[in-house]
Amino acid sequence: MTETHMRREIDEIPDACARLLDTSGKAIKDAGAALREKDPAFLCTIARGSSDHASLFVKYAIELTTGKAVASLGPSLASIYGVKLSLGQAAVLSVSQSGQSPDIISLVESAGQAGALTIALTNTPASPLWEKSQVKIDIAAGPELAVAATKSYVNSAVAGLAILAEWTGNAELGRAVNDLPGHFRKALSLDWSPLSGALENAESLYVLGRGPALAIASEAALKFKETADYHAEAYSSAEVLHGPVALVDRSFPVLALAARDAAEDSVSTIAENIACRGAPTFLTSDRAETSTRLPFVATGHPITDALCLIVPFYGFVEALSRRRGYDPDRPAALSKVTKTK
Repeated sequence: MTETHMRREIDEIPDACARLLDTSGKAIKDAGAALREKDPAFLCTIARGSSDHASLFVKYAIELTTGKAVASLGPSLASIYGVKLSLGQAAVLSVSQSGQSPDIISLVESAGQAGALTIALTNTPASPLWEKSQVKIDIAAGPELAVAATKSYVNSAVAGLAILAEWTGNAELGRAVNDLPGHFRKALSLDWSPLSGALENAESLYVLGRGPALAIASEAALKFKETADYHAEAYSSAEVLHGPVALVDRSFPVLALAARDAAEDSVSTIAENIACRGAPTFLTSDRAETSTRLPFVATGHPITDALCLIVPFYGFVEALSRRRGYDPDRPAALSKVTKTK
């Protein structure tokens, strides 16, 4: 079978990451300097779809690193409801692969008028979002032909981490970000195919995580829906116990994404408890006993460790999509650029 665009773009992730860090290095430094000068009381993100999941990842990274609160803003606040938010003390991070969604552009423009520092992460320089933002970062993922975002998701998250390291002067995080291309190359070779058998007779599943790994779980659940026609929902491994776990049984698989961070014990314990109830449960941790261990790359940093989980997942779900008879490059009813108002 001819290789899909999605598969090629997954394989391009290490090089795309290296290109971002090389070609957008000055813009990242400028963003860090602008944040130091602004010294925002809080931050906000504006995005949709996979870009919103990248924003969620960056939100956790910022909160864990700086202690500053980060809120996700609904783009309709400006485009439909016409609300003028009090954002004079804020920095606003918008993330959009195309930079063309009217509602996102409208809210970014409104935030800038309110006095916020506006920073855009986009794969499309000179797009409307680029023009409306004060600080612009080309995520340099290169052309992405598959409708389902992969390398642009990863590069958006990497760009956010690189800005965070520059803003805070966190040398440890900076080194971890610079090491990511090599870790992504290792992650490409990981085999998550044991998950396939549990999905053969399933229609729904949960993807669990906590902290940065919850953002990865959200992205994974979306890709299950987009490319493989599964009803997948992402939950915090703590939140799933507040009702949703009642649906879990032997025909309801659970994918638990744990990083080497402070939440690993919590995620692993809950995954093991679910596995003991008989549900097919898969866990990215050496603490898997009743659940099935999936391989992972340990990067040596808790935040980049979580990000590396998405790479073997992307490879798995692309193959799953084809095995189920779908074209992962052209998910039904979806288009590459979604222009919501």
